[in-house]
Amino acid sequence: MTTATPTRRPSPSATPPTRAQPSSTSPTPTCSAPRTESVRPSSKSAQVPLASDGAEALKNFAVGLHQQFPDTTYDVKRVISEDDLVVVHSNLVLTPGSRGSAVFDIFRFQDGKIAEHCDTLQDVPGSSVNGNDMFSTLGRPQTGQPGPRGLTASNKKLVTKAFDRLIVDKDLSTLDTYWSAGYHQHNPGIADGLAGARDGLGAYFRAFPELAVSRKRVVAEGDLVAVHSHYVNAPGERGQAVVDLFRVQGGKTVEHWDVLQDVPATSANDNTMF
Repeated sequence: MTTATPTRRPSPSATPPTRAQPSSTSPTPTCSAPRTESVRPSSKSAQVPLASDGAEALKNFAVGLHQQFPDTTYDVKRVISEDDLVVVHSNLVLTPGSRGSAVFDIFRFQDGKIAEHCDTLQDVPGSSVNGNDMFSTLGRPQTGQPGPRGLTASNKKLVTKAFDRLIVDKDLSTLDTYWSAGYHQHNPGIADGLAGARDGLGAYFRAFPELAVSRKRVVAEGDLVAVHSHYVNAPGERGQAVVDLFRVQGGKTVEHWDVLQDVPATSANDNTMF
């Protein structure tokens, strides 16, 4: 089974999902769907188009969010940390009964405080090509907790090399070396297994021969490795912010989650999403 469309992951909706789009009477948002901002009181840099820089702006955004969506839930699925970076994978639901958004938040800490933040958000679809949801752990052990920290360095090195060969260099043979035959896929638009990845990515690469992917940062803990990247399907496009999360066992990628979001034309701050 192949993807329904020749894209690596489902295209976002016409209006990118945001944590909140406050009304005209709500405080100016400090964070929103594409964003990177720092939240230390002295200097905060926001890399989120709908969010202004600074800790005070973040406080105002939180107030506006809870005023507009008092029943908001934030279900944290997994957290990994390495050095000064923390990656949080969550299901954000603004309205009870809705599927909400899949979210990756990346925080940078300095002197015990959050100094910078970026995120990606994607609407959770009603169905998927592979029958899997965007959050669960299918491989064993079925836990959202990262594995032993002793594996961090080797798994980070493996995923970085595999990602660059497969996604940056578009070498599909990389799948035979670094991916497990029982690979679990949580991207809603790609079929399960090694064959699904090969078919889906092959179609994507053929559809966008000038695809350029720039890897921005890699964060790893135990068997989980997150890659934050900028995908540009064709020259001149703003592209998409993407976070891929890989689970590694025995030197092979066994499971994958991701979230992507279109880079907007304008931003409430002067930072990029990266």
